[in-house]
Amino acid sequence: MATYNKRGYKAPKPEEVSTDVNNIENEINIDEKDSNTAKVLNTLDETASKTEEFVAKNQNIILSIVGGIALLTAGYLMYNKFIAGPKEDTAASDMFQAQQYFKQAVEGSVSNDSLYNLALNGGEGKQGFLDIIKSHSGTDAGNLAHYYAGMSFLNTKQYQKAIEQLADFSTKDPMMNAMAIGAAGDANAELKKADAAFALYVKAAESNRNELTTPRFLLKAGQTALTLGKKEDALKYFTDIKENFENTPEAQNIDALIGMAQ
Repeated sequence: MATYNKRGYKAPKPEEVSTDVNNIENEINIDEKDSNTAKVLNTLDETASKTEEFVAKNQNIILSIVGGIALLTAGYLMYNKFIAGPKEDTAASDMFQAQQYFKQAVEGSVSNDSLYNLALNGGEGKQGFLDIIKSHSGTDAGNLAHYYAGMSFLNTKQYQKAIEQLADFSTKDPMMNAMAIGAAGDANAELKKADAAFALYVKAAESNRNELTTPRFLLKAGQTALTLGKKEDALKYFTDIKENFENTPEAQNIDALIGMAQ
């Protein structure tokens, strides 16, 4: 049977058909993307509209909250500048003389109870640490006065008062914190409360490891452990000194102490 070709007619090539199919698929994908984008935009529009409605409906409350925060911030800044700051300066100034008495007592070649008493109770018309604690409570100076008072009581053999004052002292300074805890341990040791002293010495030693306070309180913890019959604990703390603080004064006779603990 004869076949005829119409003039100008060309059969589509396979490649062209494939290309047309790909174009259709791309158009479908684009349509889907456009649809998803439209959904996201619609969602954002709805959220924005709801937000606008909420703000419009509650603008007085929002403005009140913002204004309240601003007032609190301004009040805090004003308080620090005109009240807290001057109070701190006054407290530090009032405590200066007491600190001088304390310094002179510590630097003296022998224990000077009269200087410690002046530091505690005041002299020459100036306040002592106990006065500072009462009159400047809540200030940094008032807090620091607890430490000085505790150390003064410790050096004048008023051990229970020393414990009470040191318990009221708080600091973020790791070295001073260790010293305060260790001093409370000394006061308990003098009161023959060996268990309490031991726990405080361990706490002081472990609170901040350094070359000054750590070997000092490790030694006291080890010695107290020996008196309590806790040789294993004593050996642990003495060995810590030998291995980690060999260049400190506490390490000079550490081998003998280790021998006693074994």
